[in-house]
Amino acid sequence: MKGKSTRAFDLEAFLSSAGAARKVMECRRKQRIYSQGDAASTVLYVQEGAVRLSVISAAGKEAVVGMMGPGDFFGEGCLAGQPLRMGSAIALVPTRLLVVEKKKMMRMLHEQHALADRFIAYVLARNIRIEEDLIDQLFNSSEKRLARALLLMARYGMEGPSRRMKVKVSQEILAEMVGTTRPRVNYFMNKFRKLGFIEYNGGIRINDALLSVVLHE
Repeated sequence: MKGKSTRAFDLEAFLSSAGAARKVMECRRKQRIYSQGDAASTVLYVQEGAVRLSVISAAGKEAVVGMMGPGDFFGEGCLAGQPLRMGSAIALVPTRLLVVEKKKMMRMLHEQHALADRFIAYVLARNIRIEEDLIDQLFNSSEKRLARALLLMARYGMEGPSRRMKVKVSQEILAEMVGTTRPRVNYFMNKFRKLGFIEYNGGIRINDALLSVVLHE
């Protein structure tokens, strides 16, 4: 987990300044937003809620490859020429998305150079996060991976005052994200709670002190 902050991309201001029409998609909990193999024709932006990205192998095994929250884009692979969705996207909680057609997004990126620079900076920052996720999976313990996943879902490191954040996600999903079993997740969650790093109250409230688990050698 890096301490530097990542500025969330303000798509609403982006669309307003570019004069593009908005399409809002309201998703219920566990609603499938798109499936692996669907036509890739839109870019999506999370206004509220949380989205799980996953990929299914040829053998039918599913792996969670990302968790998107407010301020995140996903589905932008279509801008790089991907004709089909490389994975699936599911809303973990009631979620509101802004949907931009590929052609409109491409036009805005070509015409609005300052905004295109901001979008590229966002994509690069997210690619760095994905690389960190891979390193995390390869070298860190399941306890550290769980702590990092919780901090990322709580938007730790984003601009703004430090605050305790609440997330709603099941231990089954956390186990999939971390690459371990639900009993192991349950064990570490109880440990984090006893140490005062998290609280349970209609969701999981994440305290900044959880960062110590990630930084501890």
